[in-house]
Amino acid sequence: MAASAPATATAPATATAASTAGGWGVEGSLPLLGVVFVAGVGTGLLFLVSLVAYRRRRGAQYALISVAVGALLARSVVGAGTVLGVVPMPVHHYLEHSFDFLIAAVVLYAVYAYAPGSVGDDAPSE
Repeated sequence: MAASAPATATAPATATAASTAGGWGVEGSLPLLGVVFVAGVGTGLLFLVSLVAYRRRRGAQYALISVAVGALLARSVVGAGTVLGVVPMPVHHYLEHSFDFLIAAVVLYAVYAYAPGSVGDDAPSE
């Protein structure tokens, strides 16, 4: 019983030191929250522009671009949640990398499926 007391006494200090990585913790960082806020506002404006473009054109490729930019906006929301202490760091990493994959996959699919001369395009090449 005495052997387990020192291990549990040092665990919180070790976890705190590991999570701050030498004093560079993200939770509660006002400069980082400012950067995430500015990125979120910019991405939010781009998302609105992508929705307007989709509404005007009604093309599937515009919908795909809106999905990709919407995922970028979601990344900013997750980042803000992490800085505010709502989203734990492991969940942050899982979601951020999932959004990265989604964005890349959607953009590549849009290029592959809707580029001139893409597979399935019946127009003869010159």
